[in-house]
Amino acid sequence: MMNYIKHLVSLPALKAIVLSFAAMFSFYSNAQNITINSDWQYLESNVKSVSEALKHSEWQTVVIPHTWNATDTVDSMPGYRRDASWYRKTLTLPKNTNNRFVVYFEGVNMQAEVFVNGEKAFEHIGGYVGFDVEITRFLSKTGDNEILVRASNEYNRDLIPSQKSDFFIHGGITRDVWLKTLPQNFISRVQVDMPKVSTETADTLIISEIDAEHNQTVKLTYSLTDPSGTEVLSQNQQVDLRLGKQQVSQALNQINKPQLWSPAAPNLYNLAITLTADDKELQTINQVVGYRWFEMKPNKGFYVNGEKMLIRGTHRHEEHAGIGAALSNKLHYKDMQQIKDMGANFVRLGHYPQDPEVYKAANELGLVIWDELPWCRGGIGGDEWKSNTEYLLKAQIKQNRNEPSIAFWSLGNEMYWEEDFEGGGDPAKITPYLEKLNQLTKQLDPSRITTIRKYYPGADIVDAFSPSIWAGWYGGSYGQYADAIKSSMQKYPTFLHMEYGASSHVGRHTETPISKDGMQGAQVSVDEAMNQAVVKSVAKDSDWNENYAVDLFDWHTIVTENTDNFAGNAQWAFKDFGTPLRPENPIPYMNQKGLVDRNGNPKDAYYVFASHWSTKPFCYIESKTWTHRNGPKEGQKVTVYCNTETAELSLNNKSLGKKKRDAEQFPAGGLVWQVPFENGENTLRVHGRTANGVEVKDTLNVNYLIGSHGEIAQIKLSSKPLSNGNVLIEAQAVDTKGNRVLDYNKRSYFFNMTSHGQLIENQGTPTGSSIIEMTSGYAAIEFIPGQKPTTIEYRNQNVKGVYLAL
Repeated sequence: MMNYIKHLVSLPALKAIVLSFAAMFSFYSNAQNITINSDWQYLESNVKSVSEALKHSEWQTVVIPHTWNATDTVDSMPGYRRDASWYRKTLTLPKNTNNRFVVYFEGVNMQAEVFVNGEKAFEHIGGYVGFDVEITRFLSKTGDNEILVRASNEYNRDLIPSQKSDFFIHGGITRDVWLKTLPQNFISRVQVDMPKVSTETADTLIISEIDAEHNQTVKLTYSLTDPSGTEVLSQNQQVDLRLGKQQVSQALNQINKPQLWSPAAPNLYNLAITLTADDKELQTINQVVGYRWFEMKPNKGFYVNGEKMLIRGTHRHEEHAGIGAALSNKLHYKDMQQIKDMGANFVRLGHYPQDPEVYKAANELGLVIWDELPWCRGGIGGDEWKSNTEYLLKAQIKQNRNEPSIAFWSLGNEMYWEEDFEGGGDPAKITPYLEKLNQLTKQLDPSRITTIRKYYPGADIVDAFSPSIWAGWYGGSYGQYADAIKSSMQKYPTFLHMEYGASSHVGRHTETPISKDGMQGAQVSVDEAMNQAVVKSVAKDSDWNENYAVDLFDWHTIVTENTDNFAGNAQWAFKDFGTPLRPENPIPYMNQKGLVDRNGNPKDAYYVFASHWSTKPFCYIESKTWTHRNGPKEGQKVTVYCNTETAELSLNNKSLGKKKRDAEQFPAGGLVWQVPFENGENTLRVHGRTANGVEVKDTLNVNYLIGSHGEIAQIKLSSKPLSNGNVLIEAQAVDTKGNRVLDYNKRSYFFNMTSHGQLIENQGTPTGSSIIEMTSGYAAIEFIPGQKPTTIEYRNQNVKGVYLAL
């Protein structure tokens, strides 16, 4: 409920996770908030009661965030653990104090029961939103207190998102846990409204929710500081509290010439609200404030602060290699920083509200957010389903309402697909309920834009709408994209386009990618068919090479940048992520449409967007994973992605000429050279130069074979040391002359034949998967050496065993 707690001023004592508060609370202190992520115990058992859980001896120490689905979602076994587990922590709290204590969970997926000293204190249903548990009345007189949490991601069709969604539903305490030490009367929540904002003035209305244990006259002091830290207003308010919960409203003095928040200038004010009684400061809350306004203007596009903003966006799922959904704040922020560095100004959070650190990053970096209710597929259910869904919508808006970056409340995605209840996909049932949710959203927050994706009967209910357009992937060709969005602009006055893209298997390349005219015999429509098995498409019937993906993205971006009155779009998705619906993908169970892999390493496609959007000068030769090529003695074309004014390419220290980049020219702004490679090793270098003289460089070594390779003769296994102390095991398909066989893409299997050392597997990454398709005759996996020698085995359907001693 209170995502501002991460912004509170830290104390030196807060660095200590071990909770011994006797000294800290020897006086009547201000309210404090600290994370309590360390020293939890974890029990992987679905027993129902505290007494049963405590009988077990298999408890192990973990750090929060934590999920039991860190790796089993992408391992070789079908399915993943959908069950319950227990978490336990001991808190040593002061025995004699007037304070109240609240434990705040940022997220427990998907259901939680919280027990304090054996008594049930709270039950919460629904993941992806936080909740408070006041533990004061359950505390022990000895000072030692045991917190137990039963977390569950068991199958529950009454709980969104649908089990048929195209992503994993991780179980566990997947986000931070906080201990809040509070006075007897405290502010439980702050809501910041901006009734009127313009370039000239800004009005601010503060609504504080106060939880009082007794009657008391208190003073609220409001201090607003601008982005430079200068105080611009200070106001006091006297309040007579009565036992119970109450709301207190205060209109702040008008701000003149506010420094507005936008992606170009993410100006943030800080509002400090101090609760004082009898001249003692009891609590101070710091809330970030961003003055701005958003609009979708019919047939004109999206506006921020009255100025047109072309949406240059992507999507984010909340997961990472090896840890699933249990990301640290550092990793959350890193994702958002990478998106911003690419030049994007918009992120759709798919398909659920995400960690508070994500919104913090968006606020600070300048990224407009589409925040989505996790009504993803499954249709509509009965009364229990509706009650849960409405609770989650209310909780999401209440939790995230103050985030300056949020412009859109999305009410769902593909809601009618794959119904979970008989008749649940019927528009006659879904549409009235969508109307109800839209009205509820407007009551809770009339300042935001409501939206949905791919539920056509609801297009006129919400403020903005995205149909499904997958030009060149699930249907049609990417050359149809301009006509597709123009058609949608005519149908839907407040149209914006969410989701387009292509999967790419890192390292797979071709000299002849499918063109803008598409695949012969493929589905003509650019819509996404519900049953992909019955249609021919690039998605289903191509090899997912990186060259096609970069061409598709380049074309889409050029069209987007040059279509008048278009609101803009968001590519799907920023990072590769796991999905139970795609077991036969080149990396099993991975959606590989990311611009970066599941570890955050950029693919070629990342640089396509950066060449159009980023302001930081760079050049990138396509591609760091395209190091073996075949062809005629005249050579092959080389494409370079730069955002500089000019670029000059050289081969083996000989210039191939300088070109001036034209952002509207396809492909790569015209930065394509015919390169007369020599047989064997070649070095490519590019020098880019901006209009103001900044120079950037990139280098690529390419092994070129004049002619073509032969048929596969063998799989060659080798190893090389890595800087982190590990070893990279490499498998290459070669012909009788030792040339890489570039069209060999068989599914490969790596195995460590002893217990010595460990393959880094079940990561869903190009070098962290023991089952993976080769890319242009190559596959690799990282290995952690052990104390004794071992042997690595490689197999595929036709190769019965190749061995490497380490």
